[in-house]
Amino acid sequence: MTRIIAGFAGSLTLTVPRVGTRPTSDRVREAVFSAVDARDAVRGAHVLDLYAGSGALGLEAASRGAATVTLVEKSRAAAEVCRRNTAAILSARPPGSELAVEVTSSPVQAFLGASGAEFDLVFIDPPYELGEAELLHNLEALVPRLAPHAIVVVERSSRSPRPGLPAGLELDRRKDYGETTLWWLGPIAGSGDDGV
Repeated sequence: MTRIIAGFAGSLTLTVPRVGTRPTSDRVREAVFSAVDARDAVRGAHVLDLYAGSGALGLEAASRGAATVTLVEKSRAAAEVCRRNTAAILSARPPGSELAVEVTSSPVQAFLGASGAEFDLVFIDPPYELGEAELLHNLEALVPRLAPHAIVVVERSSRSPRPGLPAGLELDRRKDYGETTLWWLGPIAGSGDDGV
């Protein structure tokens, strides 16, 4: 069972796709959000959840005060689950909340190539079998979409190699949780193409 851990929708049960996804464990989600909350990186943030599955990571951020959340999931069945979970979250939001959640069922690379939005917090939790070259292409396409102080959290199998990093992105830290490894990445200062 997957639940929202904290925030206005805390303890709300989320639907999980029957096949084809690997939900992030509650333990790992708690660790992720403990870290991003400590950096005050959720409240008011523009959040992107790539390979969203059930949407649990992005919707956890929504419950904790993100301004906008975009869930990207190419599987139609999983995207429909994201839409149902989003509806449950939005129905629980407090009066006056301006939270906006969008679900898109396009492939990650297509979404990143077409999006003009800028994001503060990005979760990338691809299937463990996703190749390192494809992950690198995702990260390359993501760099222009990152706010200057963005946080990118990549979830991989502990047996996967360190992700290749494109120009403009650097490793902040690595944290292992049993079979799961989290790679924390961020933009290199001054690497944006806007001259800032």
